[in-house]
Amino acid sequence: MGYWDLQEGKDCVEKTWITTKLGTAIGLVGSAYHMVAFQPDSAMQAVQRATSGTVTMASLGAVFGLATCLSAQVRDAPDDPINYFIGGCASGVILGVRTHNAMTGTTACLGLGTLAMFTKVAKVENWRITGPPRL
Repeated sequence: MGYWDLQEGKDCVEKTWITTKLGTAIGLVGSAYHMVAFQPDSAMQAVQRATSGTVTMASLGAVFGLATCLSAQVRDAPDDPINYFIGGCASGVILGVRTHNAMTGTTACLGLGTLAMFTKVAKVENWRITGPPRL
């Protein structure tokens, strides 16, 4: 089952696990590109960079999945896009904490929250990004 196959506001552990796995995969790919672009001086530095990037992205995925699901439960509004804004904003705050910069956290909160909210709206309303136009 995929993320969108699970009911909103239910199966929080499973949804969090899926978003954590996705965040980990994105972190691994991003770390690989970072190491290719900026060659590390030693193997130890390469491992540290890969671990740091991957753990950060996995954490953002976990926080997003958990915050989105818990928000849907607490607010008793499972299909509300605001739940996704809350999850994205929570992930952005974690990014700000990670960088020790309030402005980064604020910007990431607004950016990730808005992106997540529009992703949910696009899914609910069947927006299409690619493919032939519907007539």
